[in-house]
Formats: sequence, C-alpha cells, structure tokens
Amino acid sequence: MHSRRTVLTTAAATAAAACATGAAPAGAAAAPRPPVPGPAGPTQAAEARLRRIVSRMTPEEKVGQLFVMRVYGHSATDPDPADAATNQQEIGVANAAELIAKYHVGGIIYFGWAHNTREPHQIADLSNGIQKAAAAQRVPVPLLISTDQEHGIVARIGAPATLFPGAMALGAAGSRDDARTAARIAGEELYAMGIRQDYAPDADVNVNAANPVIGVRSFGADPQAVARLVTAQVKGYQDAGVAACAKHFPGHGDTDTDSHVGLPYIHHTEEQWERLDAPPFRAAIAAGIDSIMTAHIVVPAFDASEDPATLSRPIMTGILRQRLGYTGVVVTDSLGMEGVRVKYGDARAPVLALKAGVDQLLNPPDLSVAHGAVLKALQEGELSWPDIDGKLLRILLLKERRGLFDDPYTTHEEVDRVVGIQRHLRSADRIADRTTTLLRNEGGMLPLSRLRENKLLVTGVDAASPTGTGGPPTSVLAHAFGELGFTATALSTGLAPTQTLIDQAVAALRERDAAVVTTYNVTADSPQRQLVDALLATGKPVVQLAVRNPYDIAQLDGVKAALASYSWTDVELRAAARVVAGRQKPSGRLPVPVMRADAPDTALYPIGHGLTY
Repeated sequence: MHSRRTVLTTAAATAAAACATGAAPAGAAAAPRPPVPGPAGPTQAAEARLRRIVSRMTPEEKVGQLFVMRVYGHSATDPDPADAATNQQEIGVANAAELIAKYHVGGIIYFGWAHNTREPHQIADLSNGIQKAAAAQRVPVPLLISTDQEHGIVARIGAPATLFPGAMALGAAGSRDDARTAARIAGEELYAMGIRQDYAPDADVNVNAANPVIGVRSFGADPQAVARLVTAQVKGYQDAGVAACAKHFPGHGDTDTDSHVGLPYIHHTEEQWERLDAPPFRAAIAAGIDSIMTAHIVVPAFDASEDPATLSRPIMTGILRQRLGYTGVVVTDSLGMEGVRVKYGDARAPVLALKAGVDQLLNPPDLSVAHGAVLKALQEGELSWPDIDGKLLRILLLKERRGLFDDPYTTHEEVDRVVGIQRHLRSADRIADRTTTLLRNEGGMLPLSRLRENKLLVTGVDAASPTGTGGPPTSVLAHAFGELGFTATALSTGLAPTQTLIDQAVAALRERDAAVVTTYNVTADSPQRQLVDALLATGKPVVQLAVRNPYDIAQLDGVKAALASYSWTDVELRAAARVVAGRQKPSGRLPVPVMRADAPDTALYPIGHGLTY
C-alpha cells in the first residue's frame, strides 16, 4: 500500500511539473439576485452595522451563532411526527423553528436522510420557514443554509434539480469553462431554493488509489489541474450568489482511512504538502473563496501532538491563517465523524476547534453538550470573548456578502424560473459528453453498431443511486441504449454477484449480441472479476464501464473495451451510452494514473490517457 501511494504521489508531482512549464412569507417579494461584492468585502458602514448586531447578543446567542446544525423534517414548523420525534431525541426540540429559538444557531445543513430535500418547492418553503424563525429572534440574524451538493456521487438534492458530472469527471474533461458553468448553474438553483452555501468544491488532490472517502470527489491527482478547476468552481458558485467552500483542509487526498469511521494520517513532508496539497487551497483563497472546511486528519509534519487538523492551532492558524493568509470563514467537517471524536470527545472537540482558529462548528452529535461546553470555556476564560466576537463578525460578513441581510427569502416563482429548466439540463448533458474516458479499445470493438450488436445485455453493479436519479444504473443504461436504437435488457448482479447471478448473466448474453457490464471499485478478490471473466468466456463482445473509481480496468486483464464514467448518476450514464453507441466521440482524459495490479509501481495508464474514435 505504501509503495503504491508513493508512486501515485510521484506521478502526480511529475504531472504537476509538466503542467507548470412555496411561497415566501407574507410581504416577501421575488427580488432579483443581489449583486455579489468582491473579495474586498462590505463597506465600513456595513461592517459597523454588523458589529452593533454582535454587541447586542447575549453570551448564549453568540455561542449559538457559531453552530451549523442538522434538523429533521421537510417543514420548519410542522415536520412529520417521526421527524419531530427524532428531533426531540437528538436535539431536544421538535422542529427547526424551535431549534433556532432555543439555541440561536447560525446555520442549518440540509440532508436527504434528514428529509429536508424532497423537492424544490418544499425546499424553498423550508428555507423560508427557517428564515422567518430567524427573523423572530430577539436579535434577528438570518441563517446560512448549506448543503453538500458536490454533484457526482455526493448530491443531497436530486431531480428535478439539475445534476452535473462530479469533480473527477470534470477533471477528465479538463475544461475550466465547463467547471465554472456547472458551478454557476448549480449555484443558481441552490440560491432559488434558499440555500446560500454549498460545501463544494472538493480541493483534495487524490494521489492515493486506495482512498476510501475522496476518490472521484476530487478533480484528480495533478495539483495544478485541480487548482485550476477549483478556481473555476469557486467563481461559478459565488457568481451565482452562493458561498463556496473548499474542502478538506489541509488536504484529504492521500489517506487510506475514512475519517467518518477512523482518524486518518497524512505522512507528507512539509515540502510534499506545499507541492501536492496546498496549490488548490492557495488557488481558492486567491479566487476570494468565502469558506474553507477542515479535515479530521493527522499531519505529523505540521503538528507533533498528532491532533486532528480540525483541532490543531498550528494547522488552522499557523498554516491556513498565517502562511496562506486566509481571512474568511473556517468551518469544521461534521463533528459527528469519528475522526474528530476519538481523541477528546464531544465536549472538548468544539472548544479545541475554536481555539485552533475555526469559526463555525458543523453538526455536533449532541448540540446541548457542545453548546454548553463552549459557553463554559468562555465563562472560565479558556476562550475569549474578543476572539469569539471576531469569529461572529467573519460569519456575519459572509452572510452580508451573500445578500442574506437584504433578502433571505425565495419564492415558488423563482424555483420554477431556475431549477431544472431545460437550458440547464441541456448544459449538463453537453458537459457530460466531454467527460467519458475510453481507456481501452482493442480491435476497434467500440463503437457498437445498432446493426451488428443490436441486442444488448446491460448487467453488473447497481450501486445505490445518488439522490433523485432515475433508478438503478443498469436500468438507466438500458433505457438510454433503447433511445439510441438498440434493444437492451437490464440484469442487475450487484456489488458481489453470486454464482447463480453470474450464470444468469451468461445465459442472458448467449441470447444477445453484446454486453455492457458496469463495475464499481473492483478489487483483487471481488466477485465482479468472476462475472466479467464469465461474460468474456462466451466470446461475445463485452464492454466494461467503471461507474465510480477508474482503477477497475487494472483488475480486468481480458477486457478489450473499457470506459470510465466516474459516477453512476443519470447524466453520466447517458453520456457513456452515447459514446458506446458512437453518437458521441470519447474525449475524456484520465485525471489520475491507473497503476498495474501486478506491478503497483508501474502505470498501466498515465494521467492524460484517453482514446477516441
């Protein structure tokens, strides 16, 4: 594992060197999007007004403003009974309005699993209800509503909102214009639903093929290429009035542990970090990014105490604030993740994060414990009120830049005007057409012919579809091939196909002309290999499509035609189908190297590899 990571790191460095030479509440109107001030910030008068707001807050209100919290339910005041019960159990309130009234939180994060994101009108109504509750506080402060809408494999809001290719797919296209357009349209749609912050783009440089949590969420393994696309997306989101958030500082791209369930280590030297991890964050800061999210990772080169970066003053203040000169808002990754809980526990983590230099505390597992611990630390002098006031001012300045003090509301009319409109959907398809990467095409097997290979079997993995997509990947692909003039049948075999399912797929292929098999993160001992081998043994043409990480082909020696789509969302699967059918020439290029399975120090396909017709 270590040698593989080292080679990937070296490959990325080499590539980098080469590149270097509902309706709103009563009285609320559908206002046009306010102008977005540049990085220079608000006027002196606006800053003075925000300072006066901070000065009027009680200690409890100030502490509450530091938190961004989850809350269950589709409505701010009338969630479903089950969601109200979950809120009572986890937070001690029934709904979002009660959460705001009791804890004075500064933000709320939307999740699909919290039932916040059913459909666009409902999301707009929820946002309006939250802002109405915020306006009713003793010191009215609008909330910063956020979500993780990275696109690709991480999307909290699905169709009918427009879904774009994810970061690594955009990395394969390599187009700054496409990256910026995708972010601008995504930002416009979020804005219309009342969401003013997106925890995107991912600025991690994925130099470890075994990375279990980043992978295709990264634009690639070349730091300079990642930096260019991060810059494009920061500008796209913020041109649309939505705060961008680069994550996960100081860089989560070379880990083989998921920080949701453990505490990863980054063993880069300071020089390696400057060369590999820092460029995208420096670029984001230069682009005027509103916020940066921390990583729950240990970087011994920067902090000998081996505290997670989120809790590390040498990293958050010494590196991010002082070395990189960042003056915007710093938000933790979720405080419910094991990586930040394991060393100090749920009461100490928020206090230590604030001491380290963080401004916002995201989604603690127990808000009463976290809120009480911060208040106690202030009362006992471990935290200082002037420092907290400075954090609050940064948060309020961000809200000011994003127009929340002018008009935090939205309308159903704005949703209908912007969200999922045909122009946006066409843009997503055009961008996706430039992402599909053809890795192998021995004997010119592709494109498939409607005359010669009309009867297709679409089989393989049906990973759980990202929010709001059209269904299982095999079914989406089969439907897409049907629209392209083929006769296609879907047969799902799952992540770990049994021999019975493998036999069924082989029998089905014998009655058809060719197969398209979807694969998902194939390993040396994955039963997906047996499925592919059995299909190949029929002698029929077999096309392999990697629907997540592009490394699968290294485990599939006999495959003659192989592609990567970098995700299994509808927009990317349809684009892959158009390439297989010859309706679109493949133009994507690998943004990461694919190393040989039998010689992990050797590249099977280097960064930049990609075939066409």
